[in-house]
Amino acid sequence: MVRDRYSVIVGTGRYVPSRKILNQDFIGNEFYKGYEEAIDPTTNSTVLEKFKGITEISERRYVTDGQVTSDIAVISAEEALRSSGIDRETLDYIIVAHNFGDIPANNLRTDLVPSLASRVKQRLGIRKPGCIAYDLPFGCPGWLQGVIQADYFLRSGDANRAMVIGAETLSRVSDPHDRDAMLYSDGAGSAILEARTSSEPVGILSHGARSDALEHASLMWMGASYNPDYEDDALFLKMHGHKLYEYAVTTVPGLLYETLQKAGLSLADVDKVLMHQANARLNEKILRRLFRIEDVHEIPDGIMPMTISYLGNSSVATVPTLLDLIVREELAGQSLNSGDVVVFGSVGAGMNINSVIYKWA
Repeated sequence: MVRDRYSVIVGTGRYVPSRKILNQDFIGNEFYKGYEEAIDPTTNSTVLEKFKGITEISERRYVTDGQVTSDIAVISAEEALRSSGIDRETLDYIIVAHNFGDIPANNLRTDLVPSLASRVKQRLGIRKPGCIAYDLPFGCPGWLQGVIQADYFLRSGDANRAMVIGAETLSRVSDPHDRDAMLYSDGAGSAILEARTSSEPVGILSHGARSDALEHASLMWMGASYNPDYEDDALFLKMHGHKLYEYAVTTVPGLLYETLQKAGLSLADVDKVLMHQANARLNEKILRRLFRIEDVHEIPDGIMPMTISYLGNSSVATVPTLLDLIVREELAGQSLNSGDVVVFGSVGAGMNINSVIYKWA
């Protein structure tokens, strides 16, 4: 009997900050339309209403002033280690996906040296020199890209265990004068993958990715505050929201389907679609377009769980956080059973898209 080598998730963890920020907390902000003109603050209630209607976000989470990205990465990593039950000294790789490094609340300057992965390894107390720790900046799809890289390491026999962490504190790069700041949230999620030999396909079945930098690299960038009188020269995350939306709905469904075909599966085999939590309406449209590829118009209930309404967009942390909630059965009506086929997908700055097809063990 032929037994192949597969990458299987054996542990997950997350850190969701306790500090809740409601939409109403932005009612006193002085918003601007880009770098052009201020928005009448008496219309902020309308701004908040439209925002919720478009995104379905009603609240998000921020870290405390004393926390930075590597802090919450460590917390989620410890949770994943506990759930896996493995010896941390058996890890061969620690991949930390993020985009902005550690940004102190009182400074707003990014700190990237040493790498966040090195800081995490140190804080976890891992001595093993053969445990390679490195960072992965890849926009919001960073965590999923880390999973793809880990799969290459594990399948090749170069490694037996890898931990992939996605952690971000977008609150530190959010311009208080930009309406898009209401999208952003903080959080961390982790997964531990292990090589397993099996006569039947299990774990990661296939994956795919694409980068459309030539035409779309400028859809997201770092820029000054929209408020010309802002007292600091800090840079904030900016984006062309409508163009990004159109890019995602045009390209993401095709990549998801190509990756599914690569695994020899069809949409009828899919039990869950776990998408990056950027915008609820965007994800719903991506799902409809995906199923229309096979001319399916009745989409199974509960196939695409979301957390965007109460956790916001925490970049690289959204997918692993969503996964951990489902694994622990802490998301209402959601669970994963042996044999379930999961489609993971993400899209973000680059512009980058990726997908993983996974069969739950």
